[in-house]
Amino acid sequence: METRTILHSDLNNFYASVECMLEPALRDKAVAVCGKAEERHGIVLAKNDAAKRCGVTTGETIWEAKQKCPGLVIVEPHYREYIKYSQYVRRIYNDYSDQIEAYGMDENWIDVTASKRLFGDGSKIANEIRERVKFELGLTVSIGVSYNKIFAKLGSDMKKPDAVTCITQENYREKVWGLPVCDMLGVGRAASLELNRYGIRTIGELAHCNDALLACKFGVNGARMKRFANGEDNSKVMPRDYHVPIKSIGNGITFLSDLHSNDEVWAMILALSDKVTSRLREAHKKARGVSLTVKCCDLAYKEWQGTLEYPTQSMGDVAHRCFALFMQNYPWVKPVRALTVRAIRLVDDTIGEQLSIFRDIEYIERNEKIDQTVDEIRRRFGWNALQSAATLKLDKLPQNEDEIDLTMPTGMLLFA
Repeated sequence: METRTILHSDLNNFYASVECMLEPALRDKAVAVCGKAEERHGIVLAKNDAAKRCGVTTGETIWEAKQKCPGLVIVEPHYREYIKYSQYVRRIYNDYSDQIEAYGMDENWIDVTASKRLFGDGSKIANEIRERVKFELGLTVSIGVSYNKIFAKLGSDMKKPDAVTCITQENYREKVWGLPVCDMLGVGRAASLELNRYGIRTIGELAHCNDALLACKFGVNGARMKRFANGEDNSKVMPRDYHVPIKSIGNGITFLSDLHSNDEVWAMILALSDKVTSRLREAHKKARGVSLTVKCCDLAYKEWQGTLEYPTQSMGDVAHRCFALFMQNYPWVKPVRALTVRAIRLVDDTIGEQLSIFRDIEYIERNEKIDQTVDEIRRRFGWNALQSAATLKLDKLPQNEDEIDLTMPTGMLLFA
């Protein structure tokens, strides 16, 4: 069987690179893309190489970043631009393969096994893509070339920016086994710390680790990690028209000021549930469960899940279940900084349900018609054309005019 040739292309410093490309005056400066401080999202989302050299890191607050780099230029994110350029880059990939699998907005796997007769070997294709992205879009990519997805991803991380790294069946022991185990896709932070406790610090040590130890500590995932470390990843690159199944739909908000009462929490949960159930209907899904995440003013957070009696797309059903979770579990020791409502355990809304004499079917059908009417009015006149009365006086909600919906590789539908 022919050895596969897989690329992993990673746009360098994507958000910051797009901002510098759109505003050339920023190119020679240290730049960080940050959320709005006045909406309590004042953290670094992305930074360019000049900011990196000053020690600026993703996730730190703006004031911490400016202490490290006093001349740091702060810009707000423009998600629609990032999505647009992500699509432009994928058009370039499309010229070389129809097997293109997204791993976030700025990363893609590309299987070019069948394209080598037309365009040359993997290294040549990768360099051609790299040059085209730079010339046509003003952005740079780092590309890993290998015979499986895991090592291709490792390759794109090994040399940045604007570089191509090849990992082959002949050289992977030399290139990969000396890297920290946390560098390998499939080994999360918790797994990495647990492996380190047993002296397993490199990918090579993982590749030679005792099977019984891995099975004891990680179950079936232990064997999977060891296979990855030995280059035995056979997972396919999905075709470009593949749609990741939606596993949950959520909406979260960090409030302009903390919440201090149950009434405030109820109003916010209602507003979030309205968004979530609208997107459930748009995705033709119903929820059999909900999840509520509460973040306190000290940034500590808790998450609780609950089942729903019946699959639903109803704002009221989702909101009441989430609020019940809040009342049952939150002690009000600290004010609430942020809330996230998620619809989980999704099923298609076309799947039949078991009827019950205890359900008011006429009431449910009437509410479904109301929901459909509300959705149609909002499609025509905008989201704010109709609002729940309980949410009209909310003054702690940020104004997100540039809201974006993203389907992430994990299957979770996220909303900015």
